[in-house]
Amino acid sequence: MGLPAKLVRSQLNFFKPFVANCSLETTRRGQDKLGELMEAIHRRDVIVRDHDFGPFQGAWIMPKDERRQGVVLYLHGGGYTCGQLGYARILASKLALATGFDVLSFEYRLAPEHPFPAAIEDAVAMWDYLMYMGYGARDVIVAGDSAGGNLALELALKLKEQGRAQPRGLVLFSPWTDMTASGKSYRTCKTLDPMLTMEYIAAVREAYTGPDADWSRPCYSPLFADLRGLPPTLVQVGTNEILKSDSERLVEHLQKAGVYAQLEVYPECWHVFQQMPIRRAAVAMESAGRFVQRII
Repeated sequence: MGLPAKLVRSQLNFFKPFVANCSLETTRRGQDKLGELMEAIHRRDVIVRDHDFGPFQGAWIMPKDERRQGVVLYLHGGGYTCGQLGYARILASKLALATGFDVLSFEYRLAPEHPFPAAIEDAVAMWDYLMYMGYGARDVIVAGDSAGGNLALELALKLKEQGRAQPRGLVLFSPWTDMTASGKSYRTCKTLDPMLTMEYIAAVREAYTGPDADWSRPCYSPLFADLRGLPPTLVQVGTNEILKSDSERLVEHLQKAGVYAQLEVYPECWHVFQQMPIRRAAVAMESAGRFVQRII
């Protein structure tokens, strides 16, 4: 059933000071190594086909057994500064197995080398690719974790701005929705969070937007956007993460905007815990699969 959550959390707490203070290059290498380790767990159950999209690399991850009609466009996390395909394939594989859908992931351009709006431009390009391949908007679920959850929301808002059809639904794991860090969990969960610190948030935020940005703008913080017309949304978050308020307030704002939105809060869990080989991660992914099947 997986490793005990308490054991995994204690190990994350041990490495937290190192992660918070290491260089961008070291963080990127660490994410790649995590991807290599975790991917081996699921690779036997999925088919992975790398794809060269020209400006960036991508991969199709497909379940070996039952496959359903539809596709998940998955946007990886990493604070807009980290995340390669190996890292992305952790949750992409889990999504493929949970939903039965083919999952498309890709390496959008990263800050600080490619700051805003490079990532959203790449996300729109991948959406256009799926439309060119014959998928309709109603065939596509957009999923994302952390900064990828931010990007998933920004993609939906960009499509709305352009007058285009929305995806069938959004699945967001610990989404980063408020770059102003105004939620109370940034304070109340400061000592509970085994992964993230405000110092890390500030560093990747500045790398992505520049130091003088107005982080309350909806293009950075979708929490403050006009959310009317967005598709049905599932949001999962842990009780022990500083971004908990980002999820809670997002669902509240979505519901006030007339959007069907479901919030799942997992006790004693941390940022994007769904990646880990623990029972609560399996429960969360099963729930994500059921959500997708209900709305398709």
